[in-house]
Amino acid sequence: MEIDPRGPRFNAALTSIVLVAVLLTAPGPAGVVLLVLQALLFASGAVRGVQRTPAAWLFRHLVRPRLAPPEHLEDPRPPRFAQAVGLGFAVVGLVGYLTGVTVLGAVATGLALVAALLNAVFGFCLGCELYLLGRRILDRRPTPARPHSTSIPTEKEEAST
Repeated sequence: MEIDPRGPRFNAALTSIVLVAVLLTAPGPAGVVLLVLQALLFASGAVRGVQRTPAAWLFRHLVRPRLAPPEHLEDPRPPRFAQAVGLGFAVVGLVGYLTGVTVLGAVATGLALVAALLNAVFGFCLGCELYLLGRRILDRRPTPARPHSTSIPTEKEEAST
């Protein structure tokens, strides 16, 4: 099932608001709780798919009915991977804040915020691009070599090589 590409952008805007609030309130309890909630939202998108998150529900029921139909639909796998990347940064941020390494928490949260803002403002999904790059690299894996043949090739076989 393909998704409306505006949904992940809407989600990125909501994520940006939450992450700004985290940076303004962490390492205090409110900031840590907000980052835990954002990590749970990232986990939901990574595990269940971006089309099954609370933000997707809001987009589907409150935003999309007010918009024209999308010009195209997109594969949900890249944004789902992006949610997993966001989860990784949120977990690192939580580890930083909870262990007293506030700089680590702020940097990890800040990097997640930059990625969310790139998507929300410019439609550039950094995690999606990483997914696509990984696919291109994995798709270029060398093919197994043909086994050696002990027979003498025929003229037809030589002409085809």
